[in-house]
Amino acid sequence: MPSKKNATPANPAPAVEDPDAPPPPDPVPPVQVLYCAVCTFPPEYCEFGASLTRCKEWLKEEHPDLYDKYYSEDALTAKLGTLSVEAQSKLEKDTAKKEAKAEAKADAALKKKMASQVTIKRIERNKRKHVTSIHGLEAFGIDLKKAAKQFSSKFATGSSVTKNPQGLEEIVVQGDVSDEIVEMIEAGVGVLKGIPADNVEVVEEKKKKGAE
Repeated sequence: MPSKKNATPANPAPAVEDPDAPPPPDPVPPVQVLYCAVCTFPPEYCEFGASLTRCKEWLKEEHPDLYDKYYSEDALTAKLGTLSVEAQSKLEKDTAKKEAKAEAKADAALKKKMASQVTIKRIERNKRKHVTSIHGLEAFGIDLKKAAKQFSSKFATGSSVTKNPQGLEEIVVQGDVSDEIVEMIEAGVGVLKGIPADNVEVVEEKKKKGAE
């Protein structure tokens, strides 16, 4: 008697389509969601953000049909019709206060950013070797790891994110490339965008005599 282990299973019979079966449903296309370019919320939720006035200006210019849907006189009347006069007044005051707070915060962040300084330091290790450190890039929203990778690729040398003696992060690039980095920042190469040339300073740190 042949072993069951060696028996070849029979091929299953092909499925027979039922001619009376209903056709398969048409695929449902994905829903296209519009997001506000100002607050990144869908337009119907802009009122819950802190920049409603600018959101409305953007929507009116880019999508006037949706602006009429949400902010036309009829739409606002229908929306506010269920609120009391006191509630309407409070809503308007709260919205204005929220926007003013957001604008003040943005202005403060901009002033802090413009007052920040990027320091490029040429550091002498010995008479033949130098390293270049770059501090302050993060104040301009630049990812230090991406910048270090960019420097490493550009100069074909070692580049890493480290902490300086003050405990602050900086990028250290092997070799004297301070002038080249200044040129990259001024040209806005790669991730090095948005840094005013006036906010960049180059300093030199020489090895102290007698130091090993």
